[in-house]
Amino acid sequence: MERAQLLTYASRYHGNTELIRKALARAEPFDPGYIDASAMTILDVDYPSALRALDDPPYVLYLKGNRALLSTPGVAVVGSRSMTPYAETMTRWIVASLASRYTIISGLAKGVDATAHREALVKGKTIAVLGCGIDQVYPLENADLFELIAQKGLILSEYPGSTPPLKAHFPWRNRLVAALSSTVIVTQADYRSGSMITVRQALALGKDVVTIPYRIGDLEGVACNALIRDGAGILMDASDLDLI
Repeated sequence: MERAQLLTYASRYHGNTELIRKALARAEPFDPGYIDASAMTILDVDYPSALRALDDPPYVLYLKGNRALLSTPGVAVVGSRSMTPYAETMTRWIVASLASRYTIISGLAKGVDATAHREALVKGKTIAVLGCGIDQVYPLENADLFELIAQKGLILSEYPGSTPPLKAHFPWRNRLVAALSSTVIVTQADYRSGSMITVRQALALGKDVVTIPYRIGDLEGVACNALIRDGAGILMDASDLDLI
């Protein structure tokens, strides 16, 4: 396995891990001179150890911004795209409290993700993990945030270049969010959500999951309350944040 081989296959198969693995097994032809300045491969010494531990680690990562953030302690903050005022307030409070100690990791979606990234940039750093190529801005309403993170934080994806944001990419994106974080914090979610996919990935990796309580009957927070019932950590006040 060679670096140029991985770069060639990742480009040829749009970052699809299974297809890259099959290409390696077949020893398909590759461009021995292939170079991509935005890329980091699993052969590189600075490839994150947390991603190597995955059952299906990305063979290639595409990066825009401060690569050194991959070696810093990270906490994921995730939640609904349809963010309630309560979730927004709690997301801002949580991130503001943690940003001096941790790099905040999220998925650059609208709602909770975008709020977490913006708050992190006030006095800390953030990593945005994409379900598309790093040359794609998705959603478009976060174009200004995308540029800020590229300048002050890190944009990361396992998908090359102009790969579009396909639905099938986002569960794979969520596993990277979980893997790069020591703790996943959920501030709003329903049962059928990307946030819960991230939670399941985190639990499978042995990571801590923490959430906030909602009133009984609040549909916006039904999954958060269920997580607490099932043993997730609960954030009640600032002293709980000190334990993360």
